Amino acid sequence: MDEIRLIEVKEDILADNNRLADELRTRLKEKGTLLINIMSSPGSGKTSLILKTIDALGEDIRLGVIEADIESKVDAEKVSLRGVPVVQIRTGGFCHLDANMVNQGLEAMEQHTVDVLMIENVGNLVCPAEFDTGAHKNVMILSVPEGDDKPLKYPLMFSVCDVLLINKIDYLALADFDGEALRRHVFALNPTIKIFEVSCKTGEGIPDWAAWLREQREAFVKEWS
Repeated sequence: MDEIRLIEVKEDILADNNRLADELRTRLKEKGTLLINIMSSPGSGKTSLILKTIDALGEDIRLGVIEADIESKVDAEKVSLRGVPVVQIRTGGFCHLDANMVNQGLEAMEQHTVDVLMIENVGNLVCPAEFDTGAHKNVMILSVPEGDDKPLKYPLMFSVCDVLLINKIDYLALADFDGEALRRHVFALNPTIKIFEVSCKTGEGIPDWAAWLREQREAFVKEWS
């Protein structure tokens, strides 16, 4: 009997994706554009955070946004009303963005010059963590109503992110949410992660998050200028 050949499809897909992601990072570095990938579960506040970030940064930093949704363009329309260049990627069933999809978004954004480009990934705590989008920084949002046990259920997501935003802290008084337990679990997975507590409703914590973005942009320019 002939030897059965095993083909690792997932490994091949991820390897091809990672090569393209590295190419995107290099291209964006040459253009001076910092790419931020924002991930979370549905309803955690990704779009609200982006809108608050646009307001907080003002005109000092030129922002662009790549929106990803399985079907709608509702979020892109909200961002567009802020006067920020935005591209909608309709994944048509895919539960994540990969480097090729982001590349298509970059091509559609080509006529705009932006300092920071933010990706609103598809709402999902599993698939987006596995695919490198070419981003220079990965950011995750966890909202208080989701609970403090998510690092135990979705460890990869917390492991690959540079920043964790704990959103909807205005719900803390109403929720059974153990912030200390959350931090223990998160730091056990990712000791270098930066954590911000924010509320897109009240604006609490948004200035600190915006300041971090400014610092990252300045460091990025110095490194590659």
